[in-house]
Amino acid sequence: MNAPVLPGSELSIPAEFQACFAAQRAAFFKAQEPSHAERLADLKMLARLVKDNQAAIVAAINADYGNRSTFETTFGEVFQVLDGAHDATKRLKGWMKPRRRSVDRLTFPGASNRVIPQPLGVVGVIVPWNFPLQLSFSPLVSIFAAGNRAMVKMSENSQHLAELLVGIGPKYFAADKLAFFADGGGRGPAFSSLPFDHLIFTGSGGTGRAVMANAARNLTPVTLELGGKSPAVVAPDFPVRTAAERILWAKTFNAGQVCLAVDHVFLPRGAETEFVAECRRLFTKRYPDVNGPDFTSIIDQRSYDRLGAALEDARTKGATLINLAEGQTPDAAKRKFPPHLVLNPTADMELMRREIFGPILPVQLYDEPQEVVDAINAGDRPLAIYPFTNNAETRDFYIARTRSGGVSVNDAIMHIAQHDLPFGGVGASGMGHYHGREGFDTFSKLRPVFQQGRMSAVQMMFQPPYTGFSRRVLDFMIRLKS
Repeated sequence: MNAPVLPGSELSIPAEFQACFAAQRAAFFKAQEPSHAERLADLKMLARLVKDNQAAIVAAINADYGNRSTFETTFGEVFQVLDGAHDATKRLKGWMKPRRRSVDRLTFPGASNRVIPQPLGVVGVIVPWNFPLQLSFSPLVSIFAAGNRAMVKMSENSQHLAELLVGIGPKYFAADKLAFFADGGGRGPAFSSLPFDHLIFTGSGGTGRAVMANAARNLTPVTLELGGKSPAVVAPDFPVRTAAERILWAKTFNAGQVCLAVDHVFLPRGAETEFVAECRRLFTKRYPDVNGPDFTSIIDQRSYDRLGAALEDARTKGATLINLAEGQTPDAAKRKFPPHLVLNPTADMELMRREIFGPILPVQLYDEPQEVVDAINAGDRPLAIYPFTNNAETRDFYIARTRSGGVSVNDAIMHIAQHDLPFGGVGASGMGHYHGREGFDTFSKLRPVFQQGRMSAVQMMFQPPYTGFSRRVLDFMIRLKS
């Protein structure tokens, strides 16, 4: 394969990318229909790779962050991957079965319709740094269940994990089945320019647009899992204390560096005093030492500085800042960023203009539910919304009048952990789904197959020259459909 040059640039595809892609495509064409047993073996091998190397994986991710909570890596990444792989092994046989579809017996007597899920071929996976194990291996579960091969490019901020996976991957999978690549300094555009049969990217909207543009040159279909300003809405009927417990957990998990984190919260006017008091109490109880191992560091200095600048911007524009780690001294050298509530945010503040991706929570007050709906709909469609209410009408009001990638009611983030629910965004928060059956379908060609019966009614009735008989039959059929 010759090294292609991207249109309008001098960037060529690295030889290792080309060689791996060519090998995987050749291997796919030699075995285009992996059996249930083969796919099951691949899923179990994925799980074995993670289980055999769990300690090394956790250590590598910790090294990439500077300090990443061991529990959060184990629960948010290791467990989620193993649970997803286990769920897929149980459901795989049903996913693989041909699916019967109805047929018009009047027009096509004796015929049949079905849809056959078939593998696509070679799938590219571009992984972000914030959950680098989950967001590489969870797509791989769907990709392997569907019978494909995969090339995975890790983030430039995940060098330790990338080095580990590049080293141990060949012990579990041949390179023509699965291969991992470190970023190596901005190789993403070259990777996304390979003519994959499908490409899945998780990351920012800006990079997602560039990935989609590169993929479009090859007409490669894409699944984009992007971010977004996902809001929580606390209804007047819901206990503020419970809402604070769940929202603060979601905002401090991985120090808020989660695409599904609660970006900002809407509170009924008058509830802010209790909410602030509960958040203060909870943070002190959960993190008596912000420099301890349970509170994760910000990934790099640029992100740390960005969060500090956004807080200062809010302060200078009139917001009230509540430092939840008051009395503690976060270690700036370890990029420990003190969590803050931001009261009285305004639309011109940097915190309200872009996804926060850190432990800062703007608090907005409202009087009527329609105010919340209008505010949500005025921006890009978020990756999730989180209504907190025990009233079914209030819940359905927010779900019906807004659009988002997903919804968790009376909690945050947890819909991503439901393996029988599809996960994905909408609009600016992404396109396409994976997880569960929808993931299997995303990485399959759902191939429609029509099989004619012993006789063809169309051939019998509609042969040219089209006589009066053909016209009378067609008129009769049209009347039947009216």
